[in-house]
Amino acid sequence: MIICCGEALIDMLPRKLPDGESVLLPVAGGAVYNTAIALGRLGVETGFFSGLSTDMFGRQLLQELERSHVDSSFCVRSDRPTTLAFVELTEGHAKYVFYDEQTALRMLAATDLPQLDDDVEALHFGAISLISEPCGSTYEALLLREADRRVISLDPNIRANFIPDADSHRQRMHRMIAKSDIIKVSDEDLAWLEPDRDADAAIEGWLAGGAAIVVVTRGAKGASSTTRAGKIDVPSQRIEVVDTVGAGDSFDAGFLAGIKQAGRLSKAGLRAITADELEAALHLAASVAAVTVSRAGANPPWKSELG
Repeated sequence: MIICCGEALIDMLPRKLPDGESVLLPVAGGAVYNTAIALGRLGVETGFFSGLSTDMFGRQLLQELERSHVDSSFCVRSDRPTTLAFVELTEGHAKYVFYDEQTALRMLAATDLPQLDDDVEALHFGAISLISEPCGSTYEALLLREADRRVISLDPNIRANFIPDADSHRQRMHRMIAKSDIIKVSDEDLAWLEPDRDADAAIEGWLAGGAAIVVVTRGAKGASSTTRAGKIDVPSQRIEVVDTVGAGDSFDAGFLAGIKQAGRLSKAGLRAITADELEAALHLAASVAAVTVSRAGANPPWKSELG
């Protein structure tokens, strides 16, 4: 099982009524939540750990987890409100404003950490759940607690305008990177995380620090995967983009699913992975992301949609 650990929230997406009036549509989302949904739809045994509200939006989030075959039993339910993310789309690209004071997500505490059995092969972390407190410290504590026993996947998914203290967040990211086996970043994330090093030097440093695989996505320019054995590049898929909401999250799911399908979802397996297996995982990740960006919102594909 892969457990995705991070935010679940409601994306308030801009839409137009038939008469042209602008409205906001509440859609289940959150970067790590989207990855869990995508993994479940790809047929991977998946769990989700987060703080979920018992309010109407929390019920909406829970229903989508269940519909996508994701185990929600690790979630901590409370009567605190659900985090809201208001989305602004500019030429299909999303910008966000978050409202998360005293929410079920944000107030997740170290006392809420789950006990995990041997069926859990990997944990996936990332995004805004690593910024706010106390939840940021809670997720970091879980990663550090489990890093020696399970595969750790990390997608920092930087939202710079939501980070109040850039230096502090970089320090947290570097602590988590040092304990992660799979690190996926966009080229923009990489530049933000490593402002004093060029991309190649940063990647080499992460690998030297213990990472097995570093994946860098470059939007329409494709993606690359680097290990100690070398680098593999794959192109992006040509497709008409509706919006980019959930693109990176779906890529994460496709890549993890590809690693799982190759039988390499273990610390030893990652270090023995072949170039062909890595390339196949990257192509699957690109395919999953391509379907997601071809339709509105974070709506990743089911396995049957990939052909």
